[in-house]
Amino acid sequence: MPELPEVEALAGFLQERTRDLAITSVELGSITVLKTYDPPPQALHGLLVSGARRWGKFIDLDADGTHLIFHLARAGWLRWSEQIPATVLRPGKSPIAMRCRFSDGSGFDLTEAGTRKRLAAYVVGDPQLVPGIASLGPDPLADGFDEAAFAGLLEGQRTQIKGLLRHQSVLAGVGNAYSDEVLHAAKISPYAVAGSLDAQTVSRLYAALQSVLRQAVEASTGKPAKDLKDAKRAGMRVHGRTGEKCPVCGDVVREVSFADRSLQYCATCQTDGKVLADRRMSRLLK
Repeated sequence: MPELPEVEALAGFLQERTRDLAITSVELGSITVLKTYDPPPQALHGLLVSGARRWGKFIDLDADGTHLIFHLARAGWLRWSEQIPATVLRPGKSPIAMRCRFSDGSGFDLTEAGTRKRLAAYVVGDPQLVPGIASLGPDPLADGFDEAAFAGLLEGQRTQIKGLLRHQSVLAGVGNAYSDEVLHAAKISPYAVAGSLDAQTVSRLYAALQSVLRQAVEASTGKPAKDLKDAKRAGMRVHGRTGEKCPVCGDVVREVSFADRSLQYCATCQTDGKVLADRRMSRLLK
């Protein structure tokens, strides 16, 4: 799933590449991808792009006050073409969910792999009309999001820290991969209760959150969309590296699997050598 660093890079790419271009058409290859009906996609036709930005994991393409917003979900991606194919999309006849064309002949396709279709697009006059944006928590890289603000989010929370970091209404933009990376960098168990962390641990976690995300943003910035997935994988230290050596201590990277996802961690670095049972809602093995 694209998370904050990759979505930031995609928004930055669109900001640079579509400057002063007009949207000539927005075509749907999947009827279900569009979650709004008023205004229709045709309202974007002929409008000049004003800019692009990120809201959590959402990308917002602003065309003179009308916003094309999309969320790539777990298996979606943006595929850019300097010369977009002339073929008109027909619903149900292509793996492409949406195609956006620009006045210089370029454009992008939104695609989604797999059978669980969660990619979502919206055409709105105000980004806050998108429910997922309206409910977002603070952005971890926003100006003013300091350690005190972060500590306030954790205070009194009885949720496991892994789940809390992924909860978009608590913290915007962090998902399964970067929560694993942040917790490994901070040397904290994914099952630690958020509200039970002492001040020193919270400080360490905040520092890890900032450093991991900022380094990933820096590594992603300027890369074409087609290279971002590989860049993300290359930067992972534990996530997606089950069975490999931890780059910090040399212990094996372990995994806990759930119905629709998994987490990776280092027992030596994060759980005092104790192995987490590989089942939902596990406790540390004794």
